[in-house]
Amino acid sequence: MSLHRRTLLSGAAALAGSGLAAPWTARAQSGAKSTLRFIPSTPLPSLDPIVATSYVIRNHGYLIYDTLFATDANFGIKPQMVSDWQTSPDELTWTFHLRDGLTFHDGAPVEAKDCIASINRWSKRDTYGQTLATFIEGFSAGDARTFSIRLKRPFPSMTAALGKLSSNVPFIMPERVASGDPSKPLTDPTGSGPWRFEAGQWVPGQNAIYTRFAGYKPREEAPSWAAGGKVAKIDRIEWLAITEPAAAVGAMTRGEVDWYEQPPIDLLPVLKQKGNITIQNVPLGLILLMRFNQLQPPFNNPGIRRAVLMAMKQDDYMQAVVGDPEYYKEAKTFFTPGSPMSTGAGGAAAMQANLERGKAMLKEAGYKNEKVVLLAPADQPIAYNQSLVTQELLTKLGMNVDFVSTDWGSFIGRRGNRNAPDQGGWSVFHTLWSGADTLNPALHPLIRANGAAAWFGWPDDPTLETLRNEWIATADFARQKEIAARIEERAFEVVPYAPAGLVQQPMAYQSNLKGMVVSPVQFFWNLEKV
Repeated sequence: MSLHRRTLLSGAAALAGSGLAAPWTARAQSGAKSTLRFIPSTPLPSLDPIVATSYVIRNHGYLIYDTLFATDANFGIKPQMVSDWQTSPDELTWTFHLRDGLTFHDGAPVEAKDCIASINRWSKRDTYGQTLATFIEGFSAGDARTFSIRLKRPFPSMTAALGKLSSNVPFIMPERVASGDPSKPLTDPTGSGPWRFEAGQWVPGQNAIYTRFAGYKPREEAPSWAAGGKVAKIDRIEWLAITEPAAAVGAMTRGEVDWYEQPPIDLLPVLKQKGNITIQNVPLGLILLMRFNQLQPPFNNPGIRRAVLMAMKQDDYMQAVVGDPEYYKEAKTFFTPGSPMSTGAGGAAAMQANLERGKAMLKEAGYKNEKVVLLAPADQPIAYNQSLVTQELLTKLGMNVDFVSTDWGSFIGRRGNRNAPDQGGWSVFHTLWSGADTLNPALHPLIRANGAAAWFGWPDDPTLETLRNEWIATADFARQKEIAARIEERAFEVVPYAPAGLVQQPMAYQSNLKGMVVSPVQFFWNLEKV
C-alpha cells in the first residue's frame, strides 16, 4: 500500500535561519543551570489528572503529586508514600502507614483523611479504581498517619491498583481538594510532590512553570520509573508551548531548550547531526489501534469486525505513521508486547493480512452495504494517517466508506455520540494508547467490554468481563498468565478493537542533562545539568 506521510520539514535549511524571537530565548541566555526547559507533546490544557486521561496532564501530575505506591522498571509495585502495610488473615482489611514528614505544598501534613479522599475521587473516574470500588466496604482512619480499607471480598491486586503507572494515576491530594465533585476538574493544584505548580504564571495552553518544593521528603532508594527516591535537583522547570515542530527542533539545536518530549520522526536526522543531543526511545512504545462503534451497524456484527481484522496489515499503518522500520514492530496482541501478560494467543490466526479472505468473511457475515463513517481528526497526524490506511482498506474490502475529516475538538465531541452514523454518530476511528496503559487486564481500559460503561465504542461481552474479573481475583502469576491468554483469544473473537502495531516514540535531550529516568512516563526527578 502506497501512502504519502505528511512531511513536517522540507529541508534542514528551514531550521538554519534566524533565531526564534520567543519568550524563552532571554531566559535561555540568562538562566542558571538549575532551570530546565522542556517542550511537552502538547501545551498543558488543564490541571486535573483524575478527570482527564491526557498524558501531558498525567506528567504534570507526577511533578506536583506523590503516590502511595509506584511501579518500577521491572513492573514491580513498591511503597512510595507508604512506609509499611498489613493485610488481615481473611484478606478483607488492608492497613497502611504513611512515612513520617510528608507535607503538602501549603505546609499541611499529609494525613490519612487526605489519602482516603484521594482514593475515593480516583475510584470514581479510573477503570482500575472503579473495579476496586466494587470490592470496598468502607474506609477508616486510625491515627493521622494510618488508614484502613475494608473489603467485601479479597482484592489481591490492591497495591497494583494504588501504584498504577499511567492514566489515571491515584495521586494524593489534600482532602479539601479531593472531596470535590469528581466530574468537575479541580482548580487548586496544591500537591504532595517534588515541585510546586506556579498557577499564577499559567494560562491554559501556554507555558507552565514549576518550582522545587523544599519540603518534599524523597525516599532513600535509587529511582526506578515511578518508584524510589524522587530527588528534585532542578529548581525551576519551564514547560514551553512551542507547537511548531521546526521551531522546537531549532530551539533544541541552538541549546535554548533541554528536552523535547516527542520530536517527529521526520526531523530526527536534524537532531542527530548535533553531537550534543541524545535521542532515546521511550520504553513500551505506543499502541496504534482501530476502534469500532459496536452499538450501530455495521460493526455491531462481530463477524464484520473479524473480517476487517483479517484483512488489515499492521505494516501499512506503522509505515503511514512513522515510516522508518527502526521505530516500529508488529504487535498482534492486546497487551503490551514484551510485558508479562502479553501472549498473543489467537493473534496470528485472526490477523493474516489476507484481503481476499477478509472479503469472503465480510460476505459470510452478511454485510448489507451499510455506510461506514470513518472519523479522522486532520490536526492529529498519527490518528489521521491511520485513517487514510483504513479508508483504502475498507474500500478494497467493498465497504461503503464515508471519510469524515474533522478537527480534534469536533472529533472529541462526535465520538461520544451513540446515535446512528447518519444521525451524528460514527462507525470507526483511530487512536493510540501508551504501552504503560495496556500492560494487563486490570489496567487496560480498551479491553473492557461492559457495554454502556465501556470506553467509546461500547463493546459488550460478558465473557471478557468475567475473565477480567478472574484475573483480578487471583494473585498467582502462572494463573494470571493463563487467564490473560484466554482473554486475548476471546478478544480476537469479539474484537473490542483492532491492534494496528506498536511504534516507538523517541525523545531528545541535551547530553549535559544527566540522571534521566528513562520510562514510559516523563519524570523529572534526579535530573541535573552538568
